[in-house]
Amino acid sequence: MADPRYRDLARVLVRYSTAVKPGDKVLVEAFDIPPEFTAVLVQEICEAGGFPVLEMKTQQVQRKLFLNATEGRMKLIADCELYRMKQMDCYMGVRGIFNAKEMSDVPGDQMELYEKFWLKPVHLEQRVAHTRWVVLRFPSPQMAQMAKMSLEAFEDFYYKVCTKVDWAKASKSQDPVVEFMNKTDRVHIKGPGTDLRFSIKGIPAVKCDGHMNIPDLEIFTAPVRDSIEGTLQYNAPSSNRGFTFENVRFRFAKGKIVEATANDTVRLNKILDTDEGARYIGEFALGFHPYIEEAMDDILFDEKIAGSFHFTPGNAYENDADNGNRSAIHWDLVCIQRPEKGGGEIWFDDQLIRKDGRFVHKAFEGLNPENLRLE
Repeated sequence: MADPRYRDLARVLVRYSTAVKPGDKVLVEAFDIPPEFTAVLVQEICEAGGFPVLEMKTQQVQRKLFLNATEGRMKLIADCELYRMKQMDCYMGVRGIFNAKEMSDVPGDQMELYEKFWLKPVHLEQRVAHTRWVVLRFPSPQMAQMAKMSLEAFEDFYYKVCTKVDWAKASKSQDPVVEFMNKTDRVHIKGPGTDLRFSIKGIPAVKCDGHMNIPDLEIFTAPVRDSIEGTLQYNAPSSNRGFTFENVRFRFAKGKIVEATANDTVRLNKILDTDEGARYIGEFALGFHPYIEEAMDDILFDEKIAGSFHFTPGNAYENDADNGNRSAIHWDLVCIQRPEKGGGEIWFDDQLIRKDGRFVHKAFEGLNPENLRLE
């Protein structure tokens, strides 16, 4: 019997996140998730009048494709998927985790072929810019282990995070923040190992209120590409190309990452050398989901952590908050600034906005946890 919470989650994705309308063509990519949930999701799309198109994928098969990647193979798959994506009005990527380290033995050069010739044209350029899309993880024993919880406890946490937020209210609470950020020029971030300055002048702020990610709740923009100066010490682990990076630290000069260290500095710099844009920042965002407090090395959760921000090497969102940076990389790296994580401050134009993870400026106070929780 299907978990009754499946229906609640499917309804959020179909009725709110992508707002499926009669006649909409909806691509569902299901990665390692129970067919029972996929069936509930397809039924909900049909009841909304949509036309579902379904593809079921697995990490094990994807790994074989990446291990045997050539430019020709990746381009062929991308050509087929790009044709299909261009037909779609909506996209839902529901991704389970079979094994968080499944891609750990795929050589970096092979992953670069995937990123450049498949991921970039199909998803970063077409899907992100031209569909109403939402992506999410699906609860699994692997995710429960990552979160250091029992499966039962993690599932309770997961469905609370995804379905126990008043998304419409949360959306409205972000409006004064977007207005404030759209008038902001200078940003100064301070914390342990961090003293970072940059401008966001003229680049739109975009609210994330459950229409692209579930879970959600962040506001993002991008720094003026060449304006970044200083140092940044991240404190949340982050996996990329199958390896978990920790203690990532960047030093910037004229917007470029000129020094990068981590628990594997060689691997880190290999990613940053993917292309010219990988050493510049494509996104700056504030995270404030009221129920997410700890990093679990899953970026769809970690980038929303209450009291966090992320600063993203690589591609900017061309149709939303564009600073002109282009790359096959878009790597959200997270710093948590609540007191137990070392604290920190964020200043906009010499006004203190957030201190030790809590918003202190009036325009931002609606984003504090007590103002967003349903329970």
